Amino acid sequence: MIYDKNRRVVITGIGLVTPLGIGADETWPALCAGKSGIGEITRFDASAFTTKIAGEVKGFRPTDFLPKKEAKRMEHFIAYAVAASRMAVEDSGLKINASNADRVGVFTGCGLGGLAFLEQNSRIIDTKGPKRVSPFLIPMLIGNMAPGMVSIQLGAKGPNASIATACAAGTHAVGEAYEIVRTGRADAMITGGTESVITQTCVAGFNAMKALSTRNESPEKASRPFDRDRDGFVVGEGSGILIIETLEDALERGASIYAEICGYGMSGDGYHISAPAPDGEGMARCMNAALDDAGILYDSIDYINAHGTSTQMNDLYETMAIKTVFKDKAHSIPISSTKSMTGHLLGAAGGIETVFTTLAIHDGIIPPTINLDNPSEECDLDYVPNVARKADIEIAMSNSFGFGGTNAAVILRKYRP
Repeated sequence: MIYDKNRRVVITGIGLVTPLGIGADETWPALCAGKSGIGEITRFDASAFTTKIAGEVKGFRPTDFLPKKEAKRMEHFIAYAVAASRMAVEDSGLKINASNADRVGVFTGCGLGGLAFLEQNSRIIDTKGPKRVSPFLIPMLIGNMAPGMVSIQLGAKGPNASIATACAAGTHAVGEAYEIVRTGRADAMITGGTESVITQTCVAGFNAMKALSTRNESPEKASRPFDRDRDGFVVGEGSGILIIETLEDALERGASIYAEICGYGMSGDGYHISAPAPDGEGMARCMNAALDDAGILYDSIDYINAHGTSTQMNDLYETMAIKTVFKDKAHSIPISSTKSMTGHLLGAAGGIETVFTTLAIHDGIIPPTINLDNPSEECDLDYVPNVARKADIEIAMSNSFGFGGTNAAVILRKYRP
């Protein structure tokens, strides 16, 4: 098909596995109620660690979504992606069969892959020798097995890839899937992010960087984006998946439409391995790129789902970038960081936050930024503190920024015929 930038792309299905619940029916009400999914780490003995808290997924049963034999061969991040994808496909009513399988693809983001299984098998090498390593080590480790297994389980044979751009991976995956559909290389995509790295190596590594919150005595208060007393992010896990497809196909099969994707931007800071560029310069270029791609002016945005990690520099520089891009309107745009409730899902963050932005538009509810008790003097925008807000959202943006200065933003709008 000839490239057509005006080919409209809509969201028709969503699936969620998060620290707040399994499925949108559990997660979204909890998010809007300002509940926290952060608690003490149970995946390993964290007593010797500086940080002892995380946003773990609770009550997830892989066999609810997979045959028992298959479930045993999947790391959590893969199973989460398959589960969220099944939910999203069912929600959309999309039927994948021989007539359309090669026109339905899978693009997901993942930052670190099967780190827990790697740790386990590294210990096996040390204690029992290399011949005792699992034959499933590599398939359970590599990030692209998430879209690979989604493809195998659901029969989607179109474009298939995993994007590994740290904390921007989920949003990059959604943006690239959007490009694939609007340019005609596929008619529908299963897209989003997935991650499960609440492991000794991950927590110890981020602790060594002094990136994680150490508010162990009150886990539910630890993630506090834009607050004066923020002391680092809280690692979380899960998956957020969307079904995106052409408007023409969605209408033809009578699908319900949550929202429309209308813009995608990306940029690189070219500055530092972990710190964002000063004043959020790279973040601002990313948001401007998304606005340009959508063909809209800065004053058209009604809501921003911020990257909002609860770290000192990210929250400050994202605030500065929003002021740079949105100028006189910056102080009147409702902004929220849902990481205050889910923690930071790293490569999955952009997936679940695009789903949250979609639901905010569809349901007319802006989720809050909880734990914003003492706003930082330099973070002085409208972060929807502590209580959700009803609002008629026409156009919204979701931001994700990763280590290495990799930035992504997507713009969604209310669907109108």
